[in-house]
Amino acid sequence: MALQGLDYTIEQRKGALGTVFGVDRQLIHDGTYYAVEAGTEIIACGGWSRRKTLFGSDAIAGKNDSELNPEQDAARIRAFFVDPSWARRGIGSRILEVCEAAARACGFQKFELVATLTGEPFYRTKGFEVMERYTTPLPNGLHLPVVRMAKPGADLSKSNTGQASLT
Repeated sequence: MALQGLDYTIEQRKGALGTVFGVDRQLIHDGTYYAVEAGTEIIACGGWSRRKTLFGSDAIAGKNDSELNPEQDAARIRAFFVDPSWARRGIGSRILEVCEAAARACGFQKFELVATLTGEPFYRTKGFEVMERYTTPLPNGLHLPVVRMAKPGADLSKSNTGQASLT
């Protein structure tokens, strides 16, 4: 949580643990959550979801595990964490690439997420745009400012080879 020290107070970070900052085990059950190991330690993780819940752990209020429609809805990019000592080495970027490719293979063309203030610059560099800024309540009575972001759909006028489509 050291990377977030400039954006959130220690009380906000503690209050977010287990609700906002935490893993939704549905991603693990769906096989859409990935971990990166160095030796025997997990140094980064992140995933994507075909479920309606946009962020948070199993304990988040309003969790909705119903499935999205890939033809209409955006896949959710979820629960990205990188150990601060491994930050800025491309690990988060690689996990995001894997997530987007897997979601596309399931028919999704658009992506949506809720970023922390700390994560917002990273996602901007990956083509995500700010849709909304708001705060989410924490169990300790505080609120956590977050940013809802979306990545527009793929350019469907190009094929996988990058050549223009004939249609």
